[in-house]
Amino acid sequence: MAQKRDEPERPRVEPEILPPDRSRGQGWPPPPHGYSQARGTHRLYVTRIGPLGFALLTLAIGLFAAVFLLILIGTALIWIPVAAALVVIAAIVRFFGRR
Repeated sequence: MAQKRDEPERPRVEPEILPPDRSRGQGWPPPPHGYSQARGTHRLYVTRIGPLGFALLTLAIGLFAAVFLLILIGTALIWIPVAAALVVIAAIVRFFGRR
């Protein structure tokens, strides 16, 4: 346990740092598809998103939201004639049921 409350607890074991595998010739630069395989492990190269990428991501999210909203509104609009038909059918059944 830490001696002081403000001080974080030190790790009990040092992490093992493994050097990259250079035996297969898969080093730098990274492959064009973004990852390479070396002895069952995968490498994933992550970079910062630029202004164009951010604009495209925002556009894609907005397009997805617009399509979802159109589907939601379309579903609601389908139920309006169905509800109207049920009301008309109920009125007809009630009118002819009295005789």
